[in-house]
Amino acid sequence: MKKWYADIIVDISQEKLDRTFQYEIPQNLLGIIKTGTKVEVPFGKGSRTISGYVIGISDKPKIEESKIKPVSKIWEKGIEIESKLIGLAGWMSREYGCTMNQALKTVLPVKEKKQQKETRTICLKIEPEEAKALLEEWERKHYKAKARLLEALLLKGVLSYTEATGNLKLSGAGIKKIEESGIIQIENQKVYRDPVHRKETKTVQKQLNEEQDRAVLEILEEWESPFHRPVLLYGVTGSGKTEVYMKLIETILREGKQAIVLIPEIALTYQTVERFRACFGECVSFLHSRLSAGERYDQMERAKNGEISIIVGPRSALFTPFPNLGLIVIDEEQESSYKSEKTPCYHARETAIERARQEKANVVMGSATPTIESYERARKGEYLLVTLKSRYQNQVMPDVTIVNLAEELKAGNRSVFSQSLQEKIKERLEKKQQVMLFLNRRGYTGFVSCRACGHVMKCPHCDVSLTSHRNGKLICHYCGYTIPNVKECPSCGSPYIGGFKAGTQQIEEQAHLFFPKARILRMDADTTRRKDDHEKILSAFLAQEADILIGTQMIVKGHDFPNVTLVGVIAADLSLNVGDYRASERTFQLLTQAVGRAGRGRFAGEAVIQTYQPEHYSIVTSARQNYEQFFEQEIVYRSLMGYPPAKSMLTISGSSAEEALLLEGLTYCRKYIESIYKKNDLLIVGPAPQSISKIQDMYRMVLHLRHGNKEILIKIMERLERYIQINKGFEKIYIQFDMN
Repeated sequence: MKKWYADIIVDISQEKLDRTFQYEIPQNLLGIIKTGTKVEVPFGKGSRTISGYVIGISDKPKIEESKIKPVSKIWEKGIEIESKLIGLAGWMSREYGCTMNQALKTVLPVKEKKQQKETRTICLKIEPEEAKALLEEWERKHYKAKARLLEALLLKGVLSYTEATGNLKLSGAGIKKIEESGIIQIENQKVYRDPVHRKETKTVQKQLNEEQDRAVLEILEEWESPFHRPVLLYGVTGSGKTEVYMKLIETILREGKQAIVLIPEIALTYQTVERFRACFGECVSFLHSRLSAGERYDQMERAKNGEISIIVGPRSALFTPFPNLGLIVIDEEQESSYKSEKTPCYHARETAIERARQEKANVVMGSATPTIESYERARKGEYLLVTLKSRYQNQVMPDVTIVNLAEELKAGNRSVFSQSLQEKIKERLEKKQQVMLFLNRRGYTGFVSCRACGHVMKCPHCDVSLTSHRNGKLICHYCGYTIPNVKECPSCGSPYIGGFKAGTQQIEEQAHLFFPKARILRMDADTTRRKDDHEKILSAFLAQEADILIGTQMIVKGHDFPNVTLVGVIAADLSLNVGDYRASERTFQLLTQAVGRAGRGRFAGEAVIQTYQPEHYSIVTSARQNYEQFFEQEIVYRSLMGYPPAKSMLTISGSSAEEALLLEGLTYCRKYIESIYKKNDLLIVGPAPQSISKIQDMYRMVLHLRHGNKEILIKIMERLERYIQINKGFEKIYIQFDMN
């Protein structure tokens, strides 16, 4: 009979994850043992019984068969949280084309051994009367240090160890000697590093309006179903999605379960945690990459031990080891930051849905501008679609003005502020109201456009913008189409052709020139390098210590500033002209989010969108705050071009120090794929340079595969992985897979 073997880790501390041991699976456990199963195995020369976790199963022995011991039994005390997360890692390994160890180091990110923080206290072990008599004796014998300790203990009852060694000037050896004599007792107490800055918080529960109540009831009804679906909560900006999340979390907590709230940016942590603590109190904490390793470790331990029930944080908070997870909320689900750019290239949305499926938990995704993929799934009934169509307390949506920058140039205005935006900013400053100026700096990747007519250089095959490279060429990063850089506009002949060069710093400098009396704050990667910089800038703006906040995308996502009545989008085209099929979607999302920051208090809001393409559907529909209209036009484009969600897309990225070797390697990958899949329904594009074709002396290229069936792409990826592993020619090439 065929034998099967399990790869088992017996210690899941970070440094031991790469070390596995192979055991034979007994016939009676075949089909029962799976990835993530906790088992008991004989270990070492004495074959002592220890527990371990299965991270892989195969039919090939890695050592001599006679030396492989059998698994003793499945661990009978139930599934621990590690088993659940290891099972999730197994799914990620297959879904995203990474090794099991890479997946494990993502889902078990803080298993490094950290120094446990403790407090030590000293208390009397003898009766007070006996201590007083002993104090008199020590004073008579001039035992000054001992007498100070005894006097302090009689006065206070309990003394901290640091006070004894500090203020009272006792040595550690001296304290130990007194302890050994049975007079005092030293107690060690575990202390968690808590990153939440303690404030007096009153528990406040906002009253839901009729529309929010209906949304909560719809979702709770879905949860009653034995095959409940993920929920897409689609609500306009300012409609009160957070209050709906809170009501759902309240239900989960009453059932003794825990909740994870994912947010797209670290910058949102401060405000989100404050709102959740105001509602739920001390059971709320947070996780993100700016915490120290010790703080992260302690939050994980607190979650695992049931000492907190709600964790707030960006993508990595998804792997919080809650033992009884009930709900995962993904706020602003459309954000690209939920997609990891490092191996494994997992998406928090898909991974959250899989974790919830494995642990019988619920998923709620919220957005004013859902991804095309999520909204399409909701239309097909794969997700439950719940809508909020009105702003909370019936606040009106902002008025939006679209300014054509080509017309501003003709009128002689060469500044980054249009005439209309300048006038509106002055008006707000006079009224003591606040202004936000947004620049999507992340969109600038060297696209070329005409400042006179707005024409953008695009690839004729892929309908995405061409990117300017230092070698003087314009290149498409999907198919490699290349043309020489242009000196004048092919549409109108204007010489005003090139890329947008302004950054947030230049905008700040111009703002000081135009509005010298205004108090200005800037929030971007340069001003938020330290741990608490986000919190300081946002709390200062919220406290109205500044009139204008200038920033990149981090300022327009989810923040609530009641005194902001004007939002200015400096250059909408920056995100619109990225060489990416999602450029229109991301532009619509960013502009809708930006516009939605205005008018969230008692004053009406207004927004100004500056653009060279005022008639583009993503700009027109974002000004109207009309997602459905945008979706209808965007889904037609995706279907025509075969981009997700119409088809699935697998991206195979390669990097190497040798450009010729990299091109050869990816060309061989393409030929191998063509040899194993001969049907003509698979579209292969490339190899082509990546958007940034060289980083730190490493050349970067990409292959794109598109097919209507995602499972076929996964099977191609699995076979290609094996092909790369057995071919020595790939030893100097790093390959990374990315699905959709």
